[in-house]
Amino acid sequence: MSYRNYPELKQAFQALHGWQQRYRELMLLGKSLPVLANELKVDGAKVSGCESNVWLYIDFTPQEDKLVVVADSDTRIVKGLLALILMMYNGKTPQQAAALDAEQEFEELGLMRHLSPSRGNGIRAIVSAIIQFAKSHC
Repeated sequence: MSYRNYPELKQAFQALHGWQQRYRELMLLGKSLPVLANELKVDGAKVSGCESNVWLYIDFTPQEDKLVVVADSDTRIVKGLLALILMMYNGKTPQQAAALDAEQEFEELGLMRHLSPSRGNGIRAIVSAIIQFAKSHC
């Protein structure tokens, strides 16, 4: 259940059969996501457009040319989706992050068709915030 990188996670998800197995794996993935301290769960860090509360922090380390993304949510399924998104984007250069098509990745993982429209919009809002940040650092 512990994945070293996104390609390994993607391969494992694609080997799962059916939504129930993927849902269970998302729940387990969400449990691995570190909890943000309450002091960081502020309105200024909330992602608008999400059905659940999502707090997102993005930073860039110029010396390493990598993005650092930290996030948390108050719902288990979103925590799992966030863990997946963080694996996609953490450690990427701004150029790599800006070029990543997260919606296509979610399709390939067999997830988008099982998410409610509002949950899908929330995922798009999170990804959009990361991509906007990345593009501002390209």
